[in-house]
Amino acid sequence: MNLSNLRPPKGQKHKKQRIGQGMGSGRGKYSGRGAKGAKSISGYSKMRGFEGGQMPLHRRLPKRGFTNIFRKEYAIINVGTLERLEGDTFTPESLQASGVVKKLNAGLKVLGDGELTRKISVKAHVYSKSALDKIQGAGGSAEVLTRQRAAQPSEAEEGK
Repeated sequence: MNLSNLRPPKGQKHKKQRIGQGMGSGRGKYSGRGAKGAKSISGYSKMRGFEGGQMPLHRRLPKRGFTNIFRKEYAIINVGTLERLEGDTFTPESLQASGVVKKLNAGLKVLGDGELTRKISVKAHVYSKSALDKIQGAGGSAEVLTRQRAAQPSEAEEGK
């Protein structure tokens, strides 16, 4: 046996169908495209997801998810982080100045992850229940701050 004797299996090779070669070829006149309609013309390209004019599936199905435009994004800090920091009084401004908190956004929120062994005084806008328990359990104090909303121009004029 040598390479000149190798042949593909019977039925594997087919004669390529030549389209548009006259009526006798079996693929003449309309060349398998039918007589009329968008698909019969040259340059036709179907839009992705097109369903023949029926409302496409991706437009029929409801979209998932919701973005709350009134969501408050707090800067968070854990009790364990406060334990590692020096000093015994912590305010949002002092934490931002030391670089522990980057942006205050809607305010500072203290979470209860970590252990607290010393007495500290914390001023923040929101506390988790476990953080409050740990701060008060160590003998410290937790003061709740309120955010001052910016005065509207009409309110400032009324005060004059």
